[in-house]
Amino acid sequence: MKELLEYIASELVDNPDAVNVEETTDDRGVLLRLRVDQEDMGRVIGRGGRTARAIRQVVKIAAIREGVHVHVDIAD
Repeated sequence: MKELLEYIASELVDNPDAVNVEETTDDRGVLLRLRVDQEDMGRVIGRGGRTARAIRQVVKIAAIREGVHVHVDIAD
C-alpha cells in the first residue's frame, strides 16, 4: 500500500522528491501518513478535496483486495 500511495502522490506533485509516506500498524489496521512539499499540498488535496478522496478510495480498494484495513492521512 505504501508504494502505491507514494507512486500516486509522486505523479501528482511538482516536487516528487519531497513525497514521504510513513506507515504504522496497530490493531485497527494500517495508517499511511502522506507528506508532500507545502507548495504541492493543493495538488494533492484538489478542488473541494476531490483528489484526496480519490487517492483514499484507490488505496482502500487495493487494501481490500489484500484483506487489510487502511486509512490515509494527508499531513502538512
